[in-house]
Order: sequence, then structure tokens, then C-alpha cells
Amino acid sequence: MSKERVSRRQFLSYTLTGVGGFMAAGMLMPMVRFAVDPVLRAEEGGDFIATSQKVADLTDKPVRVDFTFKQKDAWYESEVTNTAWVYKEGDKIVALSPVCKHLGCTVNWGGDKEHPDQFFCPCHYGRYTKDGTNVKGTPPLAPLDVYPYKEKDGFLYLGKAKPRKEA
Repeated sequence: MSKERVSRRQFLSYTLTGVGGFMAAGMLMPMVRFAVDPVLRAEEGGDFIATSQKVADLTDKPVRVDFTFKQKDAWYESEVTNTAWVYKEGDKIVALSPVCKHLGCTVNWGGDKEHPDQFFCPCHYGRYTKDGTNVKGTPPLAPLDVYPYKEKDGFLYLGKAKPRKEA
């Protein structure tokens, strides 16, 4: 122990600093937890979202498939509807994003009368072939994104759209 005595002023200063520190920690802890908790919470669902499209009903003609899922942004939960153009190519399923790579407009299958077997973007007359490759000489500079897919109980499940690697 120290032989120096603590003055009343020092004792009061130490006591107030300690009490103030505990009070600050008590006020900051709930705020920190409130901010960090959504980030650390585990996701409830998987990576693939169920659609109402039966795999057996798919043909070689692209069909529009809408699928809905819940999206959580921190504390705000909303229901989001996405779309995919899906068709079969032999035994393989192709699921393409409808978002044009030029400016983000929505492409449609057979939307251009001059090119009925292509995806068409009406915003700036962009075109894509059936497999989603951009047609040279039109505005898009990249092919359409591709959805990974799974088949479960005869229904199509789609993952998050990813850029194509081969193009």
C-alpha cells in the first residue's frame, strides 16, 4: 500500500470518473448491440428461392418466371419480386436475368418484330441472342446475368444472379 494519503479531491475525482464510466458503458452497450445484432444474426433461408414453375413444363421457348422472397435490410423487412427468363436447352435449364447490361432496363423475349427469336431491350434497342449473349452493334456491352438453379420436388429453385464467365 502507498503511504501517501488520498485527498478528498482525488477521492471524489476517482469516484466520479468510475461512476461516469459505468453510466456511459450502460448507455452505449444497448446502442452498440442494436447496431451490430442484425449483422451477426444468421440467415434463416438458403441460397435458393422456390418458384411456381414446374420443371416438367419447361420447353425450348423462354418463359417469364416471377419469384418472390423476403429481403431484410437491417431492421426493415420487405417482400421483393424478381423475374427470370427460363427455358430448357436439351437436359440443361437456362435461367437468365431480365436486366439489360446497358442501363438496367428490362428485356423481353420476342419484343422486336424484326428479331422475334431474341431478347429485346426497348430503352435503347439493345438485343441479346436466346442464350443471353449480347448482339454486336447494339448498346449492351455484356451478356445477361445467369441464375444458378436447382430442381426440388419437380419445381425450379433459383439462386442469386451472377455475371457470365464465358463471355
